[in-house]
Amino acid sequence: MRRGLDALYDASAALAAVFMVGLLVAVLLSIVSRQLHFNVPGVDSYAGYLMAATGFLALAHTLKQGEHIRVTLLLNALHGVARRRLEIWALGAASALAALAAFYACKLAWQSYVFHDISTGNDATPLWIPQLSMAAGSVVLAVAFVDELVLEILGRRVVPVSEEASRNE
Repeated sequence: MRRGLDALYDASAALAAVFMVGLLVAVLLSIVSRQLHFNVPGVDSYAGYLMAATGFLALAHTLKQGEHIRVTLLLNALHGVARRRLEIWALGAASALAALAAFYACKLAWQSYVFHDISTGNDATPLWIPQLSMAAGSVVLAVAFVDELVLEILGRRVVPVSEEASRNE
């Protein structure tokens, strides 16, 4: 199970990286088209879709790598059982909020599909297509938070600390 979950987080991050490269290509195409005086319809909209996809699909991997911003002022003041209870409460709340966000992201994509929503830009993209990345990223983030919660309850959670965070404290 652990290997499967880690593969899910890594696959989501790899897909985010692919979308980031796509974003780079879209931005470069936009710049080149302006300099050479030709128009690529919808390139700005697609750059926005790719940026959103990159952000949402990278969330779970970022969480699992310990790169999310954590406010640890209260947590560092606690020790033992009190610290563990606060961690469990925080991860439970985060899991619930991530599950709600995932539910509504999936609902939004489904409704956009059912109602044939299209973007208002000149690209006229069916909105459910770019919303799929938001829904998928939100679902994987919810799974990652539940994973962290279960690991904390079982006493097997290891909180990775990023090098940048340790230099800033």
